[in-house]
Amino acid sequence: MGVRAGIVVCITSFLLGSLFTHWIADSLTLWKSPVTDEHLWTAATYYSILAKGPPAALYFLAAVVATGGITILWSLRDGEAGNIMFDGGSIFLFGTTIAMYLYSVLPSVFATFNSLPAHQLKDPFPRSLRFATLELASNNLICSVALTGVLALQAGRSWAERSDADDEEFEESEAEGTRSRAKTPDPRTEKLHQRIESTD
Repeated sequence: MGVRAGIVVCITSFLLGSLFTHWIADSLTLWKSPVTDEHLWTAATYYSILAKGPPAALYFLAAVVATGGITILWSLRDGEAGNIMFDGGSIFLFGTTIAMYLYSVLPSVFATFNSLPAHQLKDPFPRSLRFATLELASNNLICSVALTGVLALQAGRSWAERSDADDEEFEESEAEGTRSRAKTPDPRTEKLHQRIESTD
């Protein structure tokens, strides 16, 4: 695996790990049945804490995302068929994740969960917050699947490059063997020449 592919894999893995931390909240709304008011309040409180977090965390995350996107685009510039196929798919999935976060996830977190009403866990959950909480969990799941696809495509690219390198080595060894056989004289041909020369 090259340096650029290694950077993409590391950054994608970091972003996946960041999304997996939301499992604390999302597991209560996606995988619990029935979804109770207590589950929804817990998830909403978690996202409220994130919305009030330090802006430096967002700047750091933006820098990591930008580095990953630039690295994939850099690989795509090579113009090789494998890069176009694997990195093109990676850019699509990576871009889909970024677009979903910029236009859906982050606006929802800051607009909806920045200030929650005073409540107890057993209080009825507001209907206006219910849809936003469930949608947020679904969007996080979609982003996780998309980033997993980026990892799969980069693994496929690495396998394809290794297979191409093995094929090239095999072809080079075959060509080298052919050249060495051509340079080595055949003993039977030499004997035939010697008989012809002795006859003359």
